[in-house]
Amino acid sequence: MGDIGKNAVKITTIPEQEVVFSLYKSEDKVYARSVSGFYNNWRWVMVWVTQLFFYGVPWLQWDGRQAMLFDLEGMRFYVFGLIFHPQDLIYLAFLLIVSALSLFLFTAIAGRLWCGYTCPQTVYTEIYMWMEQKIEGDRIARMRLDDSKWNLNKITRKSLKQFAWIAFGLWTGVTFVGYFTPMRELVPSLLQFQAGGWETFWVCFYGFATYGNAGYMREQVCKYMCPYARFQSAMFDGDTMNVTYDEARGEPRGARSKKAGENVNGLGSCIDCNICVQVCPTGIDIRNGLQYECIGCGACIDACDDVMDKMGYARGLIKYTTQNGMDNRWSRQQMLARLLRPRVLIYTAILMTMVVGMAVSIYYKADFRLDVLRDRAVMARYTNDGKIENVYNLKLENETEEMRDYDLKVTGLPDLVIHFSDNNVQQIKALKPFEKRNVIVEIQLPDGETRAGSHKIFFEMTDIQAKETIKEKSVFIVPSN
Repeated sequence: MGDIGKNAVKITTIPEQEVVFSLYKSEDKVYARSVSGFYNNWRWVMVWVTQLFFYGVPWLQWDGRQAMLFDLEGMRFYVFGLIFHPQDLIYLAFLLIVSALSLFLFTAIAGRLWCGYTCPQTVYTEIYMWMEQKIEGDRIARMRLDDSKWNLNKITRKSLKQFAWIAFGLWTGVTFVGYFTPMRELVPSLLQFQAGGWETFWVCFYGFATYGNAGYMREQVCKYMCPYARFQSAMFDGDTMNVTYDEARGEPRGARSKKAGENVNGLGSCIDCNICVQVCPTGIDIRNGLQYECIGCGACIDACDDVMDKMGYARGLIKYTTQNGMDNRWSRQQMLARLLRPRVLIYTAILMTMVVGMAVSIYYKADFRLDVLRDRAVMARYTNDGKIENVYNLKLENETEEMRDYDLKVTGLPDLVIHFSDNNVQQIKALKPFEKRNVIVEIQLPDGETRAGSHKIFFEMTDIQAKETIKEKSVFIVPSN
């Protein structure tokens, strides 16, 4: 027992320590390198086209008013020569359907064309990056500036960048609000600090959203907030053209001198310069295959083609191609021949039908409206002179910007006579611009000329100036004796 006591080992219990694992990894800032080339030029063409339209249209005038104005207070929407009212929201539904079908069609043909060239997030990010490069320099200069200590140069450049970003964002907010409040009234009121509360709020809100999304969030919006990135693959197939790295040609990658040759020591054409990664606005490596973060902008194609030119190799290590084309080593003509496949043809046929149908409907859309409601309190009655009378409530609306005269008649039964409740036929004439009016009319028919029951009749309203006629169906009740 004594020996056991001497050799006993004292066991010390170590208290358990709580270990916390974070499932969130903060994203590294993407310092996109500037690039030039065919696809970059097209991207800037689309930047100019979309922004000239967005910033320019609110300043255009049409017949003494703003060419495009969404007057929420007046419940009218002006689109150049067209005027829409709340009851015309069917056209908005058509527009949304056409937009969705266009997205499906373009995605089936060439992937994320919308994202890479015309998406507002891409466009404004491109503009903000251009301002950043002009003020702080290209990729390496920006990285060094961020890593340097605060000094006069850093404070000056950062302050100038913030001023440019905020000013551009606020002007974007002003332009956005200018589509709902006349721009030529909005700008002076803002400069004089006399703008309404809602106008000021939306200018600041939209301006801050532009500043935050394009200045800071950038690729985070595409990767985490945009739903399109999540379901785009459902619209892809083997004949969809995407930005693709030619792995068979490029691997194994490796650095080498220009004099060494393209396939020295069994290497592929990729010299592993990583420039394709440096120019990517979302910071991905296209050599890892198709990824949902890829917006299909083609920046990596321009960068890789430039490197191939410098090395003396053939272009196309990274290119727009299809999966079937890559697997079968098809030529561009063979791949383009597969564009007119059933899926694309169906999308095109539906899209064209919708576009033509909407255009025809808008073209023949009347500039006035007539709604007919029967007086349900009295189905039919006899007048003092023995005629059968039905009463109707007519809702008239002049949807134009001009005074208009109208003519009204009723057809469907012989000898129908329109009798206005106050004997004033002017109730349906000389409607002021955008005027709405309710008119009570009594339709009379000689007794005994028509069998008892319900009979179809038609109210026909004609715009005398435009010579347009709309017809509304109703019923005339003849009581049984």
